[in-house]
Amino acid sequence: MATTVTAPRGMRDHLPADKARREHVLGVIRGVYARHGFDEIETPVLEDAARLHSGLGGDNEKLAFAVMKRGLSTEDLHRAEAPLELADLGLRFDLTVPLARFYASHRAELPTVFRAVQIAPVWRAERPQKGRYRQFVQCDIDILGEPGQLAEIELIRATTAALDSLGIAGTSIRINDRRILLALLASWGIAEQTAADRALITIDKLDKIGPDGVAKELSESLDLDGAGLADTIRALESADWDSVQGAEWLDAQAFAELERLRAALPGVDLRFDPTLVRGMGYYTGTIFEVAHPDFGYSLGGGGRYDGMIGRFLGQDVPAVGFSLGFERLVDLVTLPDADAQDAVVLVYDKDTDPVRLAALKTEALGSHHRVRLEKRTKNMKNLLAVLVEQGFGSFATVDADTTTLDGVAFRPLA
Repeated sequence: MATTVTAPRGMRDHLPADKARREHVLGVIRGVYARHGFDEIETPVLEDAARLHSGLGGDNEKLAFAVMKRGLSTEDLHRAEAPLELADLGLRFDLTVPLARFYASHRAELPTVFRAVQIAPVWRAERPQKGRYRQFVQCDIDILGEPGQLAEIELIRATTAALDSLGIAGTSIRINDRRILLALLASWGIAEQTAADRALITIDKLDKIGPDGVAKELSESLDLDGAGLADTIRALESADWDSVQGAEWLDAQAFAELERLRAALPGVDLRFDPTLVRGMGYYTGTIFEVAHPDFGYSLGGGGRYDGMIGRFLGQDVPAVGFSLGFERLVDLVTLPDADAQDAVVLVYDKDTDPVRLAALKTEALGSHHRVRLEKRTKNMKNLLAVLVEQGFGSFATVDADTTTLDGVAFRPLA
């Protein structure tokens, strides 16, 4: 009995048309980042398990795929008290932890201020559902070694330029600072680090459970006034640059830095959002997300994580990163018409000499960037429809008597 053969749950195959669109998006992003002075690097898909579970990855560490040690015996399996005792490697769950390790390994070979691009797959043991995959591509740019706001300015400029080049208009950048969040929590009486971490995790759920849900969860876990807190959170949701001026809870220095950043980015729709958290626990300063009015999810995000690399290097290095949500962007982008117009198909009869076909294809490649040979079928309508889906724009028919494409007419596929 035949069985259904599918990719593992949470992972996907990509058909030619989808793969072509993905490569187009990657090419545009890579080109923009290169123009902005970023250099692409590559790191292994595997990292030491201890490094992946060192507390740098937040909740994502719980989703890391572990790779078992080689040569384990049955006794080893029974003796282990925790699964991680059996693993020495793991698949990377993001690109930031590998970047920190990479920089610590190669610092002597890198410029003082290093602008890095990483575009590669990562793996997380997510529960598969719409929009959540166990393997997906991350698209990161990071600046290491620059302590000032120049790093944030360059990252935001490069990211918005990439979105513009992809034809994605109407985006805005929500921005906040972890110091502002901590000052806000302190004004609620939450100063202890563990309690603050729990509170930030709850506030990060605001878009899912709303102000009342956040207030209820905070009041239950941290003994706060839930009723008054819900009204406060609702007010924070609608806060902007002007309405928070002079607020008692505001970290004035951090807010002043955000205002300077805003002034340095004319033309960028930079919106202050005091409820923006970003889930990763390693952020230390500025945090930001790409928002779009048509979507209830972000198209990218990042922030400053000055303390991470010091965990590997023994010496703190300032660092800021911005990651685009590649899988979400791919669904919003279509291939340019020009690509299809210059992709042609030669449809041939079954008795056409293969040597002659090869010569005709070579001739077509002299004036078109993409050429395919397809045998004529009984259902030509179906064949032509498939070719349109695969990104071809026109076709011509050739037969056993065709010796050159001079005078052969190419007809549009659609």
